[in-house]
Amino acid sequence: MTTAPNRSGPRRRWPSPRTTAWGFLAPLVVYLVAFYLYPLLRNLDLSLRDHTVRSFVRNDAPFVWLDNYVRVVTSAAFAPALWNTLVFTALSLVFQYGIGLALAVFFHQHFRLSVPLRALFLVPWLLPLIVSASTWSWMLNSESGVVNSVLTAFGADPVNWLTSPQYSLLAVLVANIWIGIPFNLVLLYSGLRNIPPRLHEAAALDGAGGWQRFWRITMPLLRPVSAITLLLGLVYTLKVFDIIWIMTQGGPGNSSTTLATWSYELGFGSLLPRFGPGAAVGNLLILIALFFGVIHIRVQRRQEAA
Repeated sequence: MTTAPNRSGPRRRWPSPRTTAWGFLAPLVVYLVAFYLYPLLRNLDLSLRDHTVRSFVRNDAPFVWLDNYVRVVTSAAFAPALWNTLVFTALSLVFQYGIGLALAVFFHQHFRLSVPLRALFLVPWLLPLIVSASTWSWMLNSESGVVNSVLTAFGADPVNWLTSPQYSLLAVLVANIWIGIPFNLVLLYSGLRNIPPRLHEAAALDGAGGWQRFWRITMPLLRPVSAITLLLGLVYTLKVFDIIWIMTQGGPGNSSTTLATWSYELGFGSLLPRFGPGAAVGNLLILIALFFGVIHIRVQRRQEAA
């Protein structure tokens, strides 16, 4: 008795699970290398060389190692730019988080107009930054701005919001707070939605008031969302450039200059760009963001281990 020949041919071998996993990861790895790793390495290389326009094109600038960083830190413009960056970032985070949390608690009450009003509050977040900054620049214009018109109507003197060293940083700070509130609102509102209502109901049955339930239940359970909200807000605010440059260009003088605008001004703001110092300032911003990112990770690990 003869057996029928096997006509199915050789068995097809499918890729291994590891090969399949790398196939899915490959586009992400290519994206991260092309748009994150390479720019970071290129910026680091720029900060370690003495670049001119000619040497930048020919890529033959000599190494000066940390001279650009020393030049930046010892510059007369470094201290004001660092102070403006710290003030701008700290006040932006405080007011964006505080107002965003208040609005999130307000909209969590589920009244009739909650959904359409919440959608309206997202408009500043959805607008392009150039539109928002131009709108605020027009509103705060010394001669024809809406804000000064209102002040004049109430008998107050007009204020040079954008051209006075005393108010320029305040002007860009208000604009940035207005733009960042919806971001905090969305994240904190999502965090509030994830808190089980039964916890508040049980606390109310035990006689806890509204403030007690907020501080003893809402805030502790909202801590992880608050931490990531503040961290993302910190990273975003440190690199804010569009708003400041469109409204004041870092002036008058250096009254509203931050490290982000100073980095751009060094690298591209003159006919003789200084690519090395500009890249060094950018790397300092990256180090500041990494510093707070590491702190966030360490605090989160301690909370998870507790």
